[in-house]
Amino acid sequence: MVFALVFLACLFLGVPIFATLGVPSLIELLTSPIPLAALAHSLFDGVDKFPLLAIPCFVLAGALMSRAGITEDIINVMRAIVGKVHGGLAIVTILSCMFFAAISGSGPGTVAAIGTLLIPAMVQDGYRKDFAAAVASSGGTLGILLPPSNPMIVYGVLASVSIGDLFLAGIVPGLMMGALLIGTTYFLSRRAGYRGQARDFDPRAFMKTVWRAKFSLATPFIVLGGIYMGVFTPVEASVVAVVYALLVGMLVKRRVGPRAVWESLSEASTICGGLVLIMGTAIFFGEFLALNQIPQQIATSLLTVTDDGTLMLLLLAAILIVLGTFMETLSTVIILTPILLPLVTRLGIDPIHFGILLVVTSEVGFLTPPLGVNLFVACGISGLKIEEISRRVLPFILTIIGGLLILIYWPSISLVLL
Repeated sequence: MVFALVFLACLFLGVPIFATLGVPSLIELLTSPIPLAALAHSLFDGVDKFPLLAIPCFVLAGALMSRAGITEDIINVMRAIVGKVHGGLAIVTILSCMFFAAISGSGPGTVAAIGTLLIPAMVQDGYRKDFAAAVASSGGTLGILLPPSNPMIVYGVLASVSIGDLFLAGIVPGLMMGALLIGTTYFLSRRAGYRGQARDFDPRAFMKTVWRAKFSLATPFIVLGGIYMGVFTPVEASVVAVVYALLVGMLVKRRVGPRAVWESLSEASTICGGLVLIMGTAIFFGEFLALNQIPQQIATSLLTVTDDGTLMLLLLAAILIVLGTFMETLSTVIILTPILLPLVTRLGIDPIHFGILLVVTSEVGFLTPPLGVNLFVACGISGLKIEEISRRVLPFILTIIGGLLILIYWPSISLVLL
């Protein structure tokens, strides 16, 4: 009881997540006959997970590719595809986010890379600044659904499921969600009167653009293709992505030098450094959850509401969306996976399908204050207040929730490629 009360108190007081997980576990340890050495063992065991090496490498690869000019290549190709379609530049933003998502594995990273270039471009093209920022924020949510995805890696480690299978399961939902966001963007742009480019799609110009961007466009195919063809594991793929980014940036683009490498390393270490602390205390926290049989108690309580798998997923989705408004994505995955996974497996729900749903609910959290990380990144780029962007992002939130409902009722969408 004390364990749960201290945890909830830390959570609602806004205590850092590593302390929120560690403090109640430490109190429980000090009041139990378990030796203190268990703390050191759990902290070490939490970070001694080989698959976690993929996260800093994918983040580093994304940072290097952004500085190498690969982002510009992707945008130019997407511009050549869209043509005169209403809201063409806004649709280019979503498409570019989808492609960059297959490189970075990060939602905020995708917004930063694409939004830095396309938010000013949309404003210059006559789009309202708040709409441009909302489009970039929404497109950035695809950074954690399309593989490689940092939350999927963490979930795979905690749930003991194949990270390669999770990546594969994220492809169709990611493409579907991207299509839904493009549809929403087109509808809003048409209603607002945002026109596309002056010229139609030109196959010859398109092929020239693709040829100029060939090294940039090859990146996700090399990384993800290598994983799915069994050439290398996700961790090895992340290292390949870093090496490829360095080669393209230094030898082809000639835009990556010692300073860019240092900035990329600093960015990756800043993003991933906190994960080491959180994962160590998360394992410690999970052991005391199991010791106190909290997952079983929560499962029993929820099963009194319903034992239907679909209704349970709807209930959990609502809870996760609310929690996502004030909890960071990786923290949500780390805290809730050991609590909810026993419940969903007990109802016969595939853990990989549940992992995809957990990621999609986290997408909503990227767009909802007070946390709303994507919104804050877009605010930094556009100079707007978060309240201004929050209003414009509502249709995209409803679109993502609609996509979530589709995935809940038709789980085969997540599992079709497995």
